[in-house]
Amino acid sequence: MVTFDDLNLKLKAKKIKIAAFDVDGVMTDGSLTFLEDGREIKTYNAKDGQGVVMLNKAGFKTAIITARDNGTVVHRAEVLGITRLFKGQKNKLKTLDELCAEFGVSYDEIAYMGDDYPDLCVIERVGLSCAPNDAIDEIKEAASVVSNYGGGKGAVREFCNFILKANNITWNDIVQNSADTLKQ
Repeated sequence: MVTFDDLNLKLKAKKIKIAAFDVDGVMTDGSLTFLEDGREIKTYNAKDGQGVVMLNKAGFKTAIITARDNGTVVHRAEVLGITRLFKGQKNKLKTLDELCAEFGVSYDEIAYMGDDYPDLCVIERVGLSCAPNDAIDEIKEAASVVSNYGGGKGAVREFCNFILKANNITWNDIVQNSADTLKQ
C-alpha cells in the first residue's frame, strides 16, 4: 500500500498545477440533508477548506467537479476561492478534458480526489489521485494514495498538505510570498 511518504508519490506531486475535488463524500461526509421545501444542506470541514485556500495562495489552480448542482456548492467554491467550478457534471472525464484545455495542462499535472464510481474515470487518468479512507473499494484500489481520513473529516486537508509539502511550500512561504513567486 502506498503512503504519503512514498518517493514516487512525491515526484508526482511536484508536477501538479491543478488540484480538483469531488464534493459529496470528499469535501463532505457524503450525507445529504434536505429541508421540507427541497433545499439542500451540506456540512463542510473548515480545516479541509483551509487546505484548499493554502493551495490557492501558493499559486495552484483549484477546481470542483461535481455531479450535483446546488447553491451550497456554489457558495463553498466562492468562499474558498476555487478557480473553476464544474457543477451538474455527469461526464467527469469530459469535464477533465475541458479543464486541461482551459488551463493548457496535461492529465499528469492534475491532482484529483474522489470517492465513488463517477470519479473512477478521472482517478484512473490524472497524475496524482487520492481517495478518502471511506471511499468505495474500487476507488481506493485505483487511487495513487488513500487518505488516513474520511470525506469531510480531514481527507482534503491531508491531500492539500501533501501537495504543498512535496513542493517544499510552507505556511511561512504562503504568508511571506506572493502566489506568483511560488507555483506557476
